[in-house]
This record gives sequence, structure tokens and C-alpha cells, in this order.
Amino acid sequence: MTATYVRERTLQDEIAPAVERSVPGVEVLAVELLSPSRFCVYVDHPKGVDHALCERVTRALDAYRTDYTVDVSSPGPERPLRKPAHFASAIGRRVAVRTETEINGRSRIRGVVSDAAEDAVTVETAEAATLRIPYDVIVRGNLIDEGLTT
Repeated sequence: MTATYVRERTLQDEIAPAVERSVPGVEVLAVELLSPSRFCVYVDHPKGVDHALCERVTRALDAYRTDYTVDVSSPGPERPLRKPAHFASAIGRRVAVRTETEINGRSRIRGVVSDAAEDAVTVETAEAATLRIPYDVIVRGNLIDEGLTT
């Protein structure tokens, strides 16, 4: 795994519990390192994410702001998927997954989530391949915005 993804996981492990304790109801979906000195924290909340909530999360991350520029964002239409529960809620939806090791010769996989077990997600690709991807090799996962409106 590259140093970037190792640092992202370390930041995720540090930041998620601290933010979730400090700002009730917030779930930290993902932390993505945008550059060596900048990261983005994707958050969600049952009542939605607005500017005031992003500001509260940013304030909870003041300790990081001496070394990093901190961005806080709503999940948006291409919602980050990192945890088994995230993938379970995406069953039937198109996703993009990047892995640290190749699965059937690929490290970038696009397809529809057909199952989300405790240890792996199953993705059906356009090439009619069924790929079982262990969560511990996933470095990025996101919904694919299909431009659907409600």
C-alpha cells in the first residue's frame, strides 16, 4: 500500500472517533489526502450536511490545522464507501473501487454491488465478471453518479 493510503487510514482512524464524539450525529465517511498538506473529511448526518455542520467539524479538527489545510464536505452524489455498512447500503448501485492489490488482474473496478458480506463486497462488472473484493484491500470506493433525480 502506498504511503498516501497508509496516511489516509491513519488519519481516518484518528479523526473519525474524535469528530463523532465532538459533533453528535455526525458520521465520518472517509478521509482523503488531497496533497501532502491537505485532506478532505467527508461527513454525513441524519439531518443533512450544511455549512454550519461543516464549520463545527472543522473546529473539531483544529489540532490538525497547524500541519494541514482541512476541507470538510458532504458526501455528494459520488458518496465515499469504505465500511461494510456503506457497501451494504449500495447493493444494486454502480460503484467504482480501487484496490491496493489486483483482483483478477485489475486494481480499478467498476460495476454493480451485488453483495456486501462482513469481510468482502461482491461487484458484478460490465464484462459479466463477479469479483469478490476483501474490504482490507480497498483503498477507495465511491458510488458512481448516474445522474438520477428524485
